[in-house]
Amino acid sequence: MKLIVAIVQNQDGKRLQDAFVEQSVRATKLSSTGGFLRAGNTTFLIGAKDRKIDDVLAIIQENCSTREQKMVNPTAYDFTIETDLTFPIDVEVGGATVFVLPVEAFHQF
Repeated sequence: MKLIVAIVQNQDGKRLQDAFVEQSVRATKLSSTGGFLRAGNTTFLIGAKDRKIDDVLAIIQENCSTREQKMVNPTAYDFTIETDLTFPIDVEVGGATVFVLPVEAFHQF
C-alpha cells in the first residue's frame, strides 16, 4: 500500500475530484497554499494498493494541465532604478506535484 500526496492548483482541483469520484478513487481533499505564487492549491491524500498506483497517477495526469500565467514582480522596498520597475513575466503554473510514499500500516476504525 502507498500514500499518494497530490498537490494541484485550485483550477484543476474540482475536475480532479470529479474524476476521482467517477473512477471510485477515495481521496481526502485539503486546502493548501503554494509558496511561490501564494496561490490556492488543493492537496489530495489517496491511499492506494500497489496495483492501483499507475491508475491513480494516470487520472491525475489527465486532469491537471500546466499553463502559462502572467505575474508581476513584487514591488521592492529598495527604490533603485533597477528594482523600481515592475513588469509582467510568464510563469508556468498548474500541473501536479505528486509524492508516492510507502505505508507501513493502515488502520480503519
